[in-house]
Parts: sequence; C-alpha cells; structure tokens
Amino acid sequence: MAKSRNPEALKAAKAEAKAARKVAAKQRRSQLWQAFQIQRREDKRLLPYMITAFVLVVAGSVALGWWADGLARFLMIPLGVVLGALVAFIVFGRRAQKAVFAKAEGQTGAAAWALENMRGKWRLTPGVAATGHLDAVHRVIGRPGVILVGEGAPSRVRPLLAQEKKRTARLVGDVPIYDIIVGNGEGEVPLAKLERHLNRLPANISVKQMDALESRLAALSAKLGPAAAMPKGPLPAQAKMRGVQRTVRRR
Repeated sequence: MAKSRNPEALKAAKAEAKAARKVAAKQRRSQLWQAFQIQRREDKRLLPYMITAFVLVVAGSVALGWWADGLARFLMIPLGVVLGALVAFIVFGRRAQKAVFAKAEGQTGAAAWALENMRGKWRLTPGVAATGHLDAVHRVIGRPGVILVGEGAPSRVRPLLAQEKKRTARLVGDVPIYDIIVGNGEGEVPLAKLERHLNRLPANISVKQMDALESRLAALSAKLGPAAAMPKGPLPAQAKMRGVQRTVRRR
C-alpha cells in the first residue's frame, strides 16, 4: 500500500511522534528523580560523594584553564561544570547499582534477575532445572559458548548443575560449557560480579553458531517439558515460599 502524501497527515504524525517523545522523556526524568530520592534517603553518603566529585572536577578544570591562554581559559569553566555533573551522575549510578545488588544478594531468583538485565548479546533461558527448594540452574548462550548458572544451596545446586551439564553436552558437541554457582563461598561468583565474570570469558563461537545452539537447546527444553516456574525477580527471604514452591516442576 502506498504511503500517504497528505501534508496535513504527515504534519499530524510528526506532531504526535514529537509529543510521544516528550512524554517518554518526562517519564524517564521522573523515574530518575524518584530513584535518586530513594537512594538519597537510604544512602547517607550519596550526596557528599556526588558533591565532592563535582567540586573536584570543576576545580581541576578551572586550574587547567588558569594555565591556558585566550578563549580556552573561559571555556574550561563550563566544560568543567558539564564534566562534573557527568561524574556526579556516574557516582550516583554506581552507588545505586551497588545498593540494588546488596538488597538482592541471597534472595531467590536474584541470579535470574541479574542475567536478564545483562547488556550484550546473551540468550537466557531461566530455570532449565530446579528443585522444590527453589534452587535453580539457568542457561545462558553467548560468544563464550553455553554457561550454566546455578543459584541456591551449593549442596543441592552442584548435582543439579552436573546433571544439566551432562544433558547439554550431548547436543552441543565441542562447544565449551561453563558452570557457575552464584554466591559468596569459595569458588563461587558474587551476584554483583556475575555480569563482569561472564564478559571476561573468552569468545569461542560466532553469533551464527549461537543461533544454531539456541535452536538445538530449545528443542531439548521442549522435549523435557516447560521450564521451571521461577519468581520474577529477587524474592525476599521472609516471603511465604509454599505457594511459589508448588509451582516449581522437578526435572
């Protein structure tokens, strides 16, 4: 069907798109401000750190401008203000992220939540194996190969990981399989460092190979039945577990 060439319709569509962008931008600013207010109430060091970072960057910029000549001397001041605001915002983001991971640490479903929020070309299938105690194994496909991430009690997760690794190896051939347990014990990966740990793994396969792997492993999941029903996001330890546990299917 040919596109409409009506100037009034095009103008109305542009105005509607512009209005939608404004609304979306306003919502993002509102969410950011709410996140800042929550973090400021919970983190008493946030404002001092942000102000210190801002002042140091602006002072450094002014000091550099003092030794510069001509127009550069005056440009360093607004440049320092912009850079200072950017550094202060980075400080806020880092401390907010740290606080979020600290709250999620040790909660059921925290590893799956962290994996779902990773940046990059990762293919996640949460809950490929689980127990009635909500210990779970999640499967991630990426450039390193297949990564099996377990969360829960190590004594129950280790055999679960071994079983899933053996089952997966039958289909993936020579593709590397990594197994990780999320936790703070020896040989485990802390939740806050999970994404960094995965990003440091070597690239062993191509994106095309990732697609083929995903298809083969999806067939395996279909054959074994639906994945274990895991809670959406970290589940507080004090929450009632009986209803959730009933939804977990044993493999």
